[in-house]
Amino acid sequence: MTETFAPPTRFAVPGRIAVSEQAATRWQTATLTEIRRETPHAATFRLAVPAWPGHLPGQHLTLRLTAPDGYTAQRHYSIASAPDDSGHIELTLDHVEGGEVSGWFHTVARPGDRVEVRGPLSGFFAWPGDRPALLLGAGSGVVPLMSMVRHHRARQLAVPLRLLVSARSPEELIFAREFGPETTPVFTRRAPGGVPVGRLSAAHLAPLVARPPAGGWEAYVCGSNGFAEHASRLLVAAGLPVDRIRIERFG
Repeated sequence: MTETFAPPTRFAVPGRIAVSEQAATRWQTATLTEIRRETPHAATFRLAVPAWPGHLPGQHLTLRLTAPDGYTAQRHYSIASAPDDSGHIELTLDHVEGGEVSGWFHTVARPGDRVEVRGPLSGFFAWPGDRPALLLGAGSGVVPLMSMVRHHRARQLAVPLRLLVSARSPEELIFAREFGPETTPVFTRRAPGGVPVGRLSAAHLAPLVARPPAGGWEAYVCGSNGFAEHASRLLVAAGLPVDRIRIERFG
């Protein structure tokens, strides 16, 4: 989700994030164990959460930072990792200009730092892996969809899954090194040689909707308000029933 708070001045000291004594029992302490750069503006943060109850691909959590003076900031973030029993979850965050929490993660956070998390949340956008999934994402909207792709691979699911992901350029395509034959990238500003530049279009959907899998597609759309509106209109125009389209908007 887009952040609108002030720059991360209150969270400027690594290792100084405190667990609030008044936190509800559902809040858990998570320890940052790894940081992986995905693009110039996005990185993945791996968190150890020993008592994490598990999640479904597509769900999100609430994350809370607490400064030494007691000031707190909370954000909702989609979970990027597939469900497993490792006691770890991963969040992939854009560095939002002026973003208080994302700014802390990108400029201050180091392995060993602690935050608080609560979740998982929301079942509406969750995909348990039991139906064909057509995934459409743009920018950081690919994060919950990648959880679905990873789950599909880890469980070696036979159910069809396809991902159409939009980015401005190859350098801004989050998770690019992980994509396989299930993924079609769309570039809106600059593309590799031989790849057309432009928005997600009916032509990208045509080969998928012309021969839908048994049971039809369940579509999951995630991105900005503008992308969500555009993608959902394309799906409806292609004949997908409205009640088979699930949308998560950022912004």
